[in-house]
Amino acid sequence: MRRTTLFLHLTIFSLLALLISGCGATAVQIIPTDLPTATATFTPTASRTPGFGVTATITPTPILASPTGGPSPTSIFGSTSTPLPNVPTATRVINPNAPRIEFFTSDVLAAAPGGTITLFWSTRNTTGATIYRLDRNGQRNQLWNVPPDGSLPVTTRLADRGQVDFVLSAGEGAQTVEEPLSIPLACPDQWFFVPPPDACPNGPPQQTLLIEENFERGRMLYITATNQVYALFNDGTSPAWIVFENRYDPAIHPELEPNFVPPPGYYQPIARLGFVWRGRDVVRNRLGLAIQPESNYEGAFQTATSPGGDENLFVNSADGSVLQLLPGGDSWQIITLP
Repeated sequence: MRRTTLFLHLTIFSLLALLISGCGATAVQIIPTDLPTATATFTPTASRTPGFGVTATITPTPILASPTGGPSPTSIFGSTSTPLPNVPTATRVINPNAPRIEFFTSDVLAAAPGGTITLFWSTRNTTGATIYRLDRNGQRNQLWNVPPDGSLPVTTRLADRGQVDFVLSAGEGAQTVEEPLSIPLACPDQWFFVPPPDACPNGPPQQTLLIEENFERGRMLYITATNQVYALFNDGTSPAWIVFENRYDPAIHPELEPNFVPPPGYYQPIARLGFVWRGRDVVRNRLGLAIQPESNYEGAFQTATSPGGDENLFVNSADGSVLQLLPGGDSWQIITLP
């Protein structure tokens, strides 16, 4: 049975071969081969070009913090507080009927002591106003009741120095409004020495006879024009200087104490200076003995008033320097001239 089947297959195969070969010279003989095994092959997909049907990807850029707010970079030390959005501040409603000052000025930018200044002002919603003049301490020591608008001439004093100050006031109680006005004063006098102080002197220099004597712990000075004797101490104790009215009368007072003989190299003060030195224990004990005879010379002195109203004294010294006595006996100093 197997042989018959095999013979039959071979016969069929031979017949097929004869048929194929009879189809002509151009026919190609097909020899069956094993079917190829499928292999996975990666086929790259064409990339898309930006701008042609492609949506661009936006790369985030850090936004620096700005004064107007906005996102801030995250701190490497942890989260940071996010500023609250700006909240509108309630605006105070201005009462249109409240008193107000339109302007307060003068006809000059600076004035001379003793000159006249004209003040000008204008107010609204008032029936009147008040102008105050201030003293050196800022206290109101003079006033004028004036209409809501107008002008006022004011004469300065010859003794005024530095500036003159005014205040315009309008309204009453909680509705009062005020405006200050300061007018500089030119300095009419020159100092008797250079470089001069910043302050303006109270008057021109006064020439006078001066008497000065040096002591162990200070000096004494007599100013003929004021008839005053000054004791200036350098022992570090307060007050630093004291002034006395001269009471020496050569007709009745001895020029010196004849029974007192100072040690060699020292001197007994005489006349005006000696009268104060002998009669005032505090002066004698603090100054000690004179270390040279007194000097008589022609010199000058001037005064200047501080903003607080106290007076500074500037006076020539016998050695060519200038002595400054600060107000209230607080201190004194030597101004060395160039």
